[in-house]
Amino acid sequence: MIRPPAQVRAIGRAVERWGTATGADSRRPALPWRSTRDPWAVLVSEVMAQQTQLARVVPAYLRFLEMFPTPAACAAAPLGDVLRAWEGMGYNRRARNLHLAADALVAEHGGAVPADLAALLALPGVGPYTSRAVLAFAFGHDTGVVDTNAGRVLSRAVAGRPLRPAEAQALVDAMVPAGGGWQFGQALLDLGAMVCVAAAPRCGDCPIRPRCRWASAGRGGPDPARGSAAVSTAQTVFAGSDRQGRGRLVDALRRAPVPPDRVSAAMGWEDDPGRAARVVEGLIGDGLVARDDGGVLHLP
Repeated sequence: MIRPPAQVRAIGRAVERWGTATGADSRRPALPWRSTRDPWAVLVSEVMAQQTQLARVVPAYLRFLEMFPTPAACAAAPLGDVLRAWEGMGYNRRARNLHLAADALVAEHGGAVPADLAALLALPGVGPYTSRAVLAFAFGHDTGVVDTNAGRVLSRAVAGRPLRPAEAQALVDAMVPAGGGWQFGQALLDLGAMVCVAAAPRCGDCPIRPRCRWASAGRGGPDPARGSAAVSTAQTVFAGSDRQGRGRLVDALRRAPVPPDRVSAAMGWEDDPGRAARVVEGLIGDGLVARDDGGVLHLP
C-alpha cells in the first residue's frame, strides 16, 4: 500500500485548503473556464488545453465559444469553420475530434454533455483525464483528475515512486474530500503547475511538504515523477517536422484554397514535393483537408 487511507485523505484536505486559502485566480492569469460550470464550455477548455500553453488557449477559447456556444452549434457548422476558429492552437486533430464529439452529443445525448464517465469516454478525442475533468469541473463530482502537473504531485509527494495509471487514478480518487471535487481538482493542478514544477520544485511553498515522501528523503535519487503516470516527456523537435508542415498548410487553407502548384511552398518544402504530397495525403485521410476535382486543396 502506498499510504494508509487516513494519510491519503489528510493530504487531499491539505491541498484543498491551500487552494481555498490562496485563490487560484490570484496566482495565475485569469482562466475564464474557471468561472463556468457549463459542461460544453468545460469540455472545450479541456480539449484546447491539451499540450498547449494556457496563454494561447484563452483567446481561442473565447472565440470558439462565441462562434459555437453549444454542441448543436458546433455540430451544425462545417468542419472548416471549426478549424478556422481553432487558429493558433495547433494539433488540429483536436478540432476535428471536438467537431465529431459535438455530432455525437447531438445524435446520442440530445445535444447535452453527459455526466457519465463511460459516455464521456466514448466521445472522440476524450480520454481518462478530460472525461474526469468534465465530471469534476462541470458537474462537481468527487472525481480525481490526473494530468502531467497532478501526476508530479502524486508520484513525488504521495507515493514517493513512479505510479502506473491505475495506481495514480485510485490514489487521487482517494484524496478528493467529500463534496470538494471542483476545489480540490483545481488546487491539485495548480500545485503541480506552480509549485511542484518539473525542473526546480518550490518545496518551500508547498502546503504538503511535511508529508512529502520525496522531500522527506532529501530529494535524493531519481525524480519519482520520471516515467510516472500522466507525466509528460520531452516532445520531439517541431521545427522541420511533418507536424510543422501540416500546421502551415492548414493555416494557409484558413485564408484561401491552395492550388496544386503552391502546396509545397505553403508547407515550407519547395524543394521536397514528394514529402509535401505524402503529408497532404495524411491530412486528407484525417479529414482535415479536402481536394476538389482540379486538385485544389481546401478546408472541409
